[in-house]
Amino acid sequence: MAMAMSDSGASRLRRQLESGGFEARLYVKQLSQQSDGDRDLQEHRQRIQALAEETAQNLKRNVYQNYRQFIETAREISYLESEMYQLSHLLTEQKSSLESIPLTLLPAAAAAGAAAASGGEEGGGGAGVRDHLRGQAGFFPSPGGASRDSSGPGEEGKQRTLTTLLEKVEGCRHLLETPGQYLVYNGDLVEYEADHMAQLQRVHGFLMNDCLLVATWLPQRRGMYRYNALYPLDGLAVVNVKDNPPMKDMFKLLMFPESRIFQAENAKIKREWLEVLEETKRALSEKRRRGQEEAAAPRGPPQVTSKAGNPFEDEDDGEPAVPEAEEEKVDLSVEWIQELPEDLDVCIAQRDFEGAVDLLDKLNRYLEDKPSPPPVKELRARVDERVRQLTEVLVFELSPDRSLRGGPKATRRAVSQLIRLGQCTKACELFLRNRAAAVHTAIRQLRIEGATLLYIHKLCHVFFTSLLETAREFETDFAGTDSGCYSAFVVWARSAMGMFVDAFSKQVFDSKESLSTAAECVKVAKEHCQQLGDIGLDLTFIIHALLVKDIRGALHSYKEIIIEATKHRNSEEMWRRMNLMTPEALGKLKEEMKSCGVGNFEQYTGDDCWVNLSYTVVAFTKQTMGFLEEALKLYFPELHMVLLESLVEIILVAVQHVDYSLRCEQDPEKKAFIRQNASFLYETVLPVVEKRFEEGVGKPAKQLQDLRNASRLMRVNPESTTSVV
Repeated sequence: MAMAMSDSGASRLRRQLESGGFEARLYVKQLSQQSDGDRDLQEHRQRIQALAEETAQNLKRNVYQNYRQFIETAREISYLESEMYQLSHLLTEQKSSLESIPLTLLPAAAAAGAAAASGGEEGGGGAGVRDHLRGQAGFFPSPGGASRDSSGPGEEGKQRTLTTLLEKVEGCRHLLETPGQYLVYNGDLVEYEADHMAQLQRVHGFLMNDCLLVATWLPQRRGMYRYNALYPLDGLAVVNVKDNPPMKDMFKLLMFPESRIFQAENAKIKREWLEVLEETKRALSEKRRRGQEEAAAPRGPPQVTSKAGNPFEDEDDGEPAVPEAEEEKVDLSVEWIQELPEDLDVCIAQRDFEGAVDLLDKLNRYLEDKPSPPPVKELRARVDERVRQLTEVLVFELSPDRSLRGGPKATRRAVSQLIRLGQCTKACELFLRNRAAAVHTAIRQLRIEGATLLYIHKLCHVFFTSLLETAREFETDFAGTDSGCYSAFVVWARSAMGMFVDAFSKQVFDSKESLSTAAECVKVAKEHCQQLGDIGLDLTFIIHALLVKDIRGALHSYKEIIIEATKHRNSEEMWRRMNLMTPEALGKLKEEMKSCGVGNFEQYTGDDCWVNLSYTVVAFTKQTMGFLEEALKLYFPELHMVLLESLVEIILVAVQHVDYSLRCEQDPEKKAFIRQNASFLYETVLPVVEKRFEEGVGKPAKQLQDLRNASRLMRVNPESTTSVV
């Protein structure tokens, strides 16, 4: 009973929601007024949600049920469209054939009809007209998918046929202006995508005696085409594609660096396309060969009058005149020269770059010191086009888009061939651009470890190893070339160093590492940079120039930390002796002071575990000497004044505090203790700082000496109580 009531409630709710006058706002308002509380609203919401899910499931089920019918209908529509296209094309071809019949045929047809009528044989007269037209229309396109210009009218008729057909192709008017060009074959084709064999478009091919024109079908305008591409036959290769049902009756056209696949209507038409393409290419090659032979053949010797018949001829000029044609004679009928453009195409297609460049060198040696008549210029123009294609392939081989694996040696093949082609500058530019992309990729792929020093070790190894390998490969590839390439390498090395310093600084200085960690990282980078000296490349000054800003900032930041810590200890200074409580702690302090360079610390220790110095002065000594040691690891000449000024500022804070306390203190015992700390500071700590600075830098620091002398003058006359802090 409850189930029946629930179903009836759901159906009533569905009818209410499906009604034409349903308003959501009014419905929610009525529902809120009728409900007893939150529970009723929650239950009603669940019913609506269940109804929505049920509706969605029904809709999905209906879509799945009709999906197969949708597919079959779309397939039938596609078949119907193909048949309609073929029918339209056949009608268009028939109309074109009829319109192309010359007017001169009409009288002959009329005469044939009259003769047939007089003889009482109407059917025979019609056959005569058909035979006459068939004999005259050998060069017209057949109403089928392809037609071939065979025997029939001469060059004028062939040109007229070409004009008639190409008038139906938009965007190819310029082709009609080429003298001696005529139509050989044409027909419908279907183009397929080369990788996935997906149908792309319907096209119509027009094969002329020197080129192949491809036009796309215009579905809005029946019988009309739009110009798509034009390929010279001397740069075109035809490949038969093996049938692999349902993909059959296909052939491939290779036009470096692209290729296109077409499907013929049937096997017969495919065979005709392959045969006529090869025949036309062979005829074009033979025609050009004969033209070159005729141009290179010597002319007949000019008629020279005898000396006796020419009284004005110079008697001293006894050298015979050289015929002009003999000076221009260049034999281009050699077989390897005739096949050179095709051989270059094959080498480029097979990625035999060395073989292609060898052929070019052979041609240049053959034509060296020879004149340049028109046949030679034509040959060079065809060869130059292949050189351009070869250069484009080599440039692509060196582009960063290619795989960067294999290191610098992977680029040697393309670089060496570009240099042989006389493209040394371009080879240098592309090689360095390729290596810059490789270095950038290697740095970016490094995983940032938790320990900064470990990451810096990996970064330096990857970068400087790549730089060293690039320098050695560059020296190998560009040995003996223009010295300007080496200047380009130095500029590139500086740019690459900038890339390295960016990654280095981001990890070391931007992350606010301690000064000791930063010093160790910089030390590692310097050691790796010095390894480049093995190949005569010194980039130490570049890394110094790029790091000086970050190191200056790190020194300034750490100096401020020490000054703030010293001022904080000074504010809590009680001027009491240190009690280290245990002998172990005292021994540890002695070792620390010894490592800081304070060798006479024993005289400041008392009985048991007492030290006759203030905690503030001892802590200041350790912190200052630690700062100096780490800063010296970062030192290079550009940072001399920065380090010196930082030391002076740090020392002034402690010195001024001691002098101020000495003036203000009234207790004799504390005053004596302050004098003892002042003596340790002036006579022990400051000389140690001066000595260590001079050892690390290589020259004394006059500012530190002046600071110690000024502080001594202040101790001599401690009458004033004015603070100088």
